[in-house]
Amino acid sequence: MFENWTPPSIFPIGAILFHFLFLLIAVPIEAYVFNTRLKFDKKSSTFYALSVNLFSSVIGWIGFFILEPMLPIPLKSELINYVFFNNFKSPTTQTLIILTAFIIFFATFIMKFLLLRISLLSLSDKIVTKEEPESFSVQRKSRRLGKLKFQNTNLVTTTLIANSLSYSAITIILLIRLR
Repeated sequence: MFENWTPPSIFPIGAILFHFLFLLIAVPIEAYVFNTRLKFDKKSSTFYALSVNLFSSVIGWIGFFILEPMLPIPLKSELINYVFFNNFKSPTTQTLIILTAFIIFFATFIMKFLLLRISLLSLSDKIVTKEEPESFSVQRKSRRLGKLKFQNTNLVTTTLIANSLSYSAITIILLIRLR
């Protein structure tokens, strides 16, 4: 797959800088949401927002570079035309962009939720518990399961709110850019 790969001679600097701008916008918004909704301190919420956004960006770009060679020639032409010249040749491309935007939004949401969940689980302190009598152990396990379900639901809604707000801010920036 990579034996005939050559680095590009033209780099889309505008797209790279806009992605950097989007990260600069998304990280503080999501950190604020994590701080207020999940009650993280500011340092932790910034760390989680930054790590989740960077990892999801890397995964997204890898996915893009894997899928891009499989696109049909007209779509590749539209993509190159948009990246370098900021316009489309075909008027039907806008419907495809709207569909792709919805897919990207939900894929990013799922990715961010899973990355946040994994990072929270991997960075949480391991609590050593002593042996308890069987009746207390069953009651505690049922309470822990209820608490974990509530935390998981809270994490899903918080991730959805954070992702929605950051995507809304990015959309506003893109609309301002078009004018």
